[in-house]
Order: sequence, then C-alpha cells, then structure tokens
Amino acid sequence: MTNPIPDIANAKCLFIIGANPAEDHPIITRWIWDAKEHGAKVIVADPRYTPTAWMADLFLKLKPGTDIALINGIMHLIIKKKLYNKNFIDKRTTGFEQLQKAVSKYDPETVEKVSGIPGHLLQEAAGLYAKAEASAIIYCMGITQHTSGHENVVALANLALLCGHIGRPGTGVLPLRGQNNVQGACDVGALSTFLPGYVQVTNDEGRKRIAREWGVNELPGKPGLTVVEMMNAIGEGKIKGMYIMGENPVISDPDSRHVEEALSQIDFLVVQDMFLSETARLAHVVLPVASWAEKEGTVTGTERRVQWMRKAIEPLDGTRADWQIICEIANRLGFSFQYAAPEDVLREINRVVPAYAGITPQRVKEQVGGIIWPCPSPQHPGTPILHVERFGTSDGLARFIPVEYKPPSETTSRAYPLVLTTGRVVMHYNSGAMTRRSSPLLKRSPELFVEVNPSDAEMAEIKNNEEVSVVTRRARVTARAVVTDKVIPGVVFMPFHFAGTNALTISSLDPTAKIPEYKVAACRIEKRSEK
Repeated sequence: MTNPIPDIANAKCLFIIGANPAEDHPIITRWIWDAKEHGAKVIVADPRYTPTAWMADLFLKLKPGTDIALINGIMHLIIKKKLYNKNFIDKRTTGFEQLQKAVSKYDPETVEKVSGIPGHLLQEAAGLYAKAEASAIIYCMGITQHTSGHENVVALANLALLCGHIGRPGTGVLPLRGQNNVQGACDVGALSTFLPGYVQVTNDEGRKRIAREWGVNELPGKPGLTVVEMMNAIGEGKIKGMYIMGENPVISDPDSRHVEEALSQIDFLVVQDMFLSETARLAHVVLPVASWAEKEGTVTGTERRVQWMRKAIEPLDGTRADWQIICEIANRLGFSFQYAAPEDVLREINRVVPAYAGITPQRVKEQVGGIIWPCPSPQHPGTPILHVERFGTSDGLARFIPVEYKPPSETTSRAYPLVLTTGRVVMHYNSGAMTRRSSPLLKRSPELFVEVNPSDAEMAEIKNNEEVSVVTRRARVTARAVVTDKVIPGVVFMPFHFAGTNALTISSLDPTAKIPEYKVAACRIEKRSEK
C-alpha cells in the first residue's frame, strides 16, 4: 500500500475493484465509511453486488477477467477529455505517449462489448476518479488471481499515475492483504524469486551479501518454485519431500484434487499446524504449533506497519512457536540457528533488510501504533506515504507500462456456459481450518453454496436452496443453490472456505507473478442426480 489505512478517510474518491472489504477487511471499511461521510464518492467494480457495493455511488457490474478492458477504457476517456494531470506526467513520469496510443482503441463501445459495462457508466467513473482532488484505488484478489493478475495491477498503477493520484494524502494504490502478516512474509523473502528485502535471487551482489550474513559460502542463484509448480513437480517425481507450515493447500490450492493426489504420493510430508487440517491428515509427521495468542514477535500488516505482538497466554503443553521449531530442525540438520528469542530474529532483519534497519526490537515495542517501513535508521520516523518526491527508480521517475486485455485462459462453451468466480464470506477465514470449527460461525454459514442469477437458474430448472452439481472440466461438486440477482447473468459465485470449491478452479498461472486463475473457470450447473 502506498498510503496507510487511516489515510483512506482523506480520499475524495475511492475506486474499489476486485475487493469486498465490507466482508473481507471490515476494519478497513470503517475508514471507507469515514471518507464517504465526508463527501467522498465510491466506485465499486465487481461481478457481484457485494456488501461493499451497498456503499457505492457508482456500481460497475463487470464480467470476471475483463479488468484491463475496464481500466484501459477509463484511461481512454480521461485522455480524450483531457482530464489527466499534465503537470504530474511531465515532471514525474515517462512513457505517456505509449500509454496514450495503447488505450486509444478502448472506446466505450469496445469496452462494453468485452466487460458488459455501459458506456455512460464508464464515462461517469472516469469523471469521478479524474476530477476528484484526491482519489485512491483499493484492490484485492479479484484483481490479482488471474492469468493477467500482474498486468491488472500495472493497469491500476497507470491509472493512478495518469491523474497524479499518488504521493499525496488521500491518494494511492492500496492492495489489501488477505492475512495479518502476508506483507511481512514477503518482505523477508518468503517468495520463490526473492531473498529478504526483495533482493532477486539472480542478483549476484545481493545474494553474496546475504550469504555472508547467514554464514554460508553461497546461496542458490536460481528462482524456486511457487506452490502450484511444487505440486506439479511432485507428480513429475522432482520433489520427494515437503514441509508445509500454516497452510492448507488441499482446500486452498486450485485444482485441489490434483493437489491431494500429489501429496498422497509424496515420500515424506511434514505439516506444522494448530489443527489436523485436511492437509495435515495426509502428513507423515505433524508438528503442533502455538497459536498467535501464545507467541511473540513482529507482524507487518497490509499498510507496511510493523507492530510487536505480545504473548497473551502460555503455549499449550507439547506445542512451540514456529521459529523455535524451525531453529531446532535446522540445528539437527547441522546448521547453526542461534536465536534465543524473537527479538534476535528482528535484529537480523534489521541488518539484512534496509527498509527495516531502524525498526529495532526496543523501538517497535515502545512505539504505540508501530512503525511503517521504509525506516532506514533508528532516528527515522518511518514512511507512511510512498513516492512523495520521487519513485524507486534510477532516475526517480515512474514508468507508464501499457498492457492489453487478454481473455482468461478458460472461456465458456456450449458444455460449460457459465463463469465460476470465487471469494470470501464474512463468517469464514481462508481454508476454514479454524472457522469451520466454530459452531456459532457454522450456524450462520454451515455449508458450501453457489450463487446463481435467476435467469440462469430458470434455464437450468434450479430452485432456491436446492442441492445442485457444479461441474467444470476438472470436477463435479455438490452445493446448495442460492438464487439471487447479486450475481450478474452468466456468472456463478462460490466461497473458497469449504472443500470442493477449489476442485473446480483452474491451475493456469500468471506468467510473471505465477498466481493461479482462481477467479475465472468455465462451468455449468445441473440438478443433482438422485442416483
């Protein structure tokens, strides 16, 4: 996120796309309401009329996977009507002419054919975003979980640059992370292509610097595999053992029956978790871990804010914190992991990750509200807003990078005429390993369901609350039908917290980010057979 969460209240226009914070990030939604109560206009683009759409001044019902067509169409109109920020573009960017040429063909008529959004609504969105004194973009997995996910994000960055809505209060590009420490995990290298501090594994100088800090001669210079690639590699006989921490890929990964098959045939599987999840049931060894309330350390939230998490209760007998388990395994393998406390881990992060250099244990414990990186020294106050004076490029200028709309990897057909998209519901969290064990939550959201537009339900002769089969090229899954006009015709929605949903999704990957295409899969709905 370029700006901190409370700064959302300073926005005069909020463009929310591929996100449903009212259900998925309810605390952040409080700041959206604050902005709206002070006169901000809210634009929401989504295939579903979600609780977030309730607060929209303008709701754009787009077909799943057509985000780039929509965003380029908005930029086309902003340029055509000369609503862009010429002063910002001239002083702080390069590549405007290439962008102008690329979006010139995304006229309202063309965009409507692709996305389903009427031209007059596209024009209204362009005017609201461009003319506002301060506009911010909020997005989540509805933007990233596509084979074009990387380019979707680039398109949003282009839009912010075009209007100069970046580097100031109330502006910015604000991705919402799905869990409380996803940002921190990425910052310290839990990615297949990066070492801590976003040092590319192919960067010889950076790799050598971190190798010296870790006391080894060298580190591998070849990028690793992402989760989907790992599962494929098991089937190819390239991976014989796997260590899974706090993850439940049997539920959360795409084409999940393929995942279950792969993990069932692996030579040795270790799962480190609080519960005997669907994945843990396949493990040869399960390592019981302390919960969040039973351990200490830092978490880095979606806004880059680093906070110290204090232990509330002592761990249950037989459990340990993740870092303690990792250290013991490493030491038994012959390495020297000499950390006596979580503070030692943070001190190493201070040395290895320049953006964290000033976020010392003592300081972060004392600082109410934490510290927002980059914070390069103990005297630095932190950096709530990025790109105020320059961008992180060699010349300090931002680059416009034109991107083109491409259809999703799987399109509809006569056999599979509908588009399946997935997401969260407010009662459950991720793979449901915790929330599906809570009887009050299950009472309100007890089972897998599929939302179907009334016109599609009528065509399939399906009634509300009827048990139906959802079928893709990969699987057939039973779910309860919810007939509702919340989803647009031609689209069905299923929550991914329950077993079954991700058996239907496709494992096609974005070529750059390697994220799977969770949000678009061709499907059909059938009355469930009585057999």
